[in-house]
Amino acid sequence: MSMQQQHDQLATLAARFREVRQRTEALCEPLNPEDCVIQSMPDVSPTRWHLAHTTWFFETFLLKPYVKDWKSPPLYEHLFNSYYQSIGQPFTRSRRGLLSRPTVGEIHAYRRQVDRAMMRLLADDAVDEHPDLARLVEIGLHHEQQHQELILTDIKHVFSCNPIFPAYQEVVTQVSLPDRRCEAFFAFEEGLREIGKAASEDFAYDNEYPRHRVFLEGFSLQSRLVTNGEYLEFVEDGGYERPELWLSLGWQTVQEQQWQAPLYWMRSDVGWREFTLSGLRALCEEEPVCHVSYFEADAFARWAGARLPTEQEWEVAAEGVPIEGNFVEREVFHPIPCESADTDSTHAPRQLFGDVWEWTASPYCPYPGYAQPEGAIGEYNGKFMCNQYVLRGGSCVSSRSHLRDTYRNFFPPDARWQFSGIRLAYEISPPAR
Repeated sequence: MSMQQQHDQLATLAARFREVRQRTEALCEPLNPEDCVIQSMPDVSPTRWHLAHTTWFFETFLLKPYVKDWKSPPLYEHLFNSYYQSIGQPFTRSRRGLLSRPTVGEIHAYRRQVDRAMMRLLADDAVDEHPDLARLVEIGLHHEQQHQELILTDIKHVFSCNPIFPAYQEVVTQVSLPDRRCEAFFAFEEGLREIGKAASEDFAYDNEYPRHRVFLEGFSLQSRLVTNGEYLEFVEDGGYERPELWLSLGWQTVQEQQWQAPLYWMRSDVGWREFTLSGLRALCEEEPVCHVSYFEADAFARWAGARLPTEQEWEVAAEGVPIEGNFVEREVFHPIPCESADTDSTHAPRQLFGDVWEWTASPYCPYPGYAQPEGAIGEYNGKFMCNQYVLRGGSCVSSRSHLRDTYRNFFPPDARWQFSGIRLAYEISPPAR
């Protein structure tokens, strides 16, 4: 790459840097400072922490190595380190909500300080001396987009713990469409396929590499996501009371946590209600079910006489499908019904991207030939390849520019606070019900 190409690339990155950082700020505009300091459970981080941690990332991996005499605010490298043990001792995750200082205002000032320094760095004539800089900026931007999603998922959990059920944003009307139980399934023949990211200049995380061959038996995939109405049938059929439907650890979790329905579903005198980022409202049966764990997704699939797709099957089905759907840019912040059940107009399943992350049956493991990057950046993905399951496709609070058909998300099997849902798979054709 010539020097001019490097500078053009960095100019493009500088514009993206401004855009991504400003979107984070915009997502926080509906919140008051009091909202931004609460931690409602260990998996949830206060909004203020997300604002600081994403800034800490750029400071740690770019400003400290590349800006002479850069000085960090006292203890910030300890307070806002997430899990990078090779850099230092992180502050305990479950105690992030105990900190009232630094204040929300001080964190915003910290972001402005780092943003100014980053823009100077990206405009520096000597920047070509740092061949890894563009790659690190790109990682930092995608990292921030992940935390934009977490800002929304976490504040939803925070608000759900408040008996007045505050709304992050008001929605005048609720999307509700006639029940269109599209029972179409897309069949995929057996064969040797390739999945994973091929070497290219496009960004991808290390866990998406290398591209490799897999042999798949013939399978079929549901044309759309499982809906609230379908999942409600499972609930009313005693799904949470039938141990034969559950994995052993899943059944143990149901008993210990006393699950009776998806997270944010509430039974009332007038029927089921659901808490959303727009407040509490009647459950819409046509919308995709969300906030279910892997255990719940697996139990529902077994009840339906089906199974969850593997991540290899999902990626084969999604290859070449345009990345279109209900993303954070749409500002609905909630899954919506399948916008078309007309399977004659497409050669691929609907809703593969956006609305809800789709649980797969695949444990989160390294691909054959995976090489973990050296240094602290290598802690980003590889260290979590244990006791997690893969989700695919993105959600209504994911950024469209952040997603790919090779993107691998992962969470523990009992996680429910993410916008996670279900798509069914069968062996070549669904059995009669």
